[in-house]
Amino acid sequence: MGMSAAAGRKTGGGRRRRGAPRHSAMADINMTPFIDVMLVLLIIFMVAAPLLATGVAVDLPQTKAGPLNIDQKPLSIAVDEKGQLFLMDQPVELDKLLDRLKESAKAGFDERIYMRASKTVNYGRVAEVMSMVTTAGYKKVALVTESDKK
Repeated sequence: MGMSAAAGRKTGGGRRRRGAPRHSAMADINMTPFIDVMLVLLIIFMVAAPLLATGVAVDLPQTKAGPLNIDQKPLSIAVDEKGQLFLMDQPVELDKLLDRLKESAKAGFDERIYMRASKTVNYGRVAEVMSMVTTAGYKKVALVTESDKK
């Protein structure tokens, strides 16, 4: 009259091991490693982004002039607060400026040269550098300023 527990269970073939659950293949993608990698890359780029903004720190004067559309990186001469000269973010002496400028100018004397100088630099120093460049034959010399924040 009594019924055993095994008689009421369907085993589907009867050859299953006791206590081992039957699992099918998992069709979901485990997103945890992907998210971990993305977060690490995010942190790396957040740390590296400020390092990519290279150049000489120059406190530029502000004007109402708009930004220029430039396709390639132009030649730039910078004068920092101490009066030191930089050509393309590399320090250079005043007497070697024209030689280095001739090496860097791909278009010769038609190359546009951007002059950046800190607003605390003596005006005479800026005029000296600009006159030296223009008397060497470079006629396209422009001053770079920051746009007015107002």
